[in-house]
Amino acid sequence: MEAYNTVYSGGSGEIVEKKSRFIADVFPVTSEDEAMEYLEEIRKRYWDARHHCWAYVIGRNPAAERMSDDGEPAGTAGKPILEVIRGRGLTDVLVVVTRYFGGTLLGTGGLVRAYTASAAEGLKHSEIITRFHGFKLKISADYTALGKIQYLLAQKKISILESVYTDRVELTALVPDEEERELYKEIMDGTNGQAELYKEMECWFAQTGEGLKVFEDQAKGK
Repeated sequence: MEAYNTVYSGGSGEIVEKKSRFIADVFPVTSEDEAMEYLEEIRKRYWDARHHCWAYVIGRNPAAERMSDDGEPAGTAGKPILEVIRGRGLTDVLVVVTRYFGGTLLGTGGLVRAYTASAAEGLKHSEIITRFHGFKLKISADYTALGKIQYLLAQKKISILESVYTDRVELTALVPDEEERELYKEIMDGTNGQAELYKEMECWFAQTGEGLKVFEDQAKGK
């Protein structure tokens, strides 16, 4: 199954370590330009902070990765942030950690722990989703076949996006790529060939806190 994890809505989190404040802001991004715009936004928001360290992962197969220690000792900020993103298996995400220095040096180990913890805290307050690739399937049938079709979809945990009831019933289902062939066969067998199936469009889709969402702007393989 073609799927990937990403951030649907970014959030922020904060930790304090020996009076230094570490503020993590998380953004969903799909390009380096977009990531840099968010970074500039953070720099303006926390204009009086000493460091704005960051990392992003964008795209897949392969992903583009960048990071910055922004004046912290090499390897103590950007890399720990990036490792948190990798550890969650995320892509299309930027994490910026802003540090307000509290007057006490933390040492390299302390900085690594603080940037790791703050990045994780930011992601904890973000909505992470799994996007699946598949397609919108229109299913048209008479009412006597409705129960059977709903049962088959439920068995495969296939979500119904829309239901329209006229002289016939028309369902719009979101079907993962790998389910296509078997689902077609089972629906046609279960309705004695009376259902009409139409593959409307390819798309990415995910269950979000706002409900089921279709991402029609993303091409396969992105």
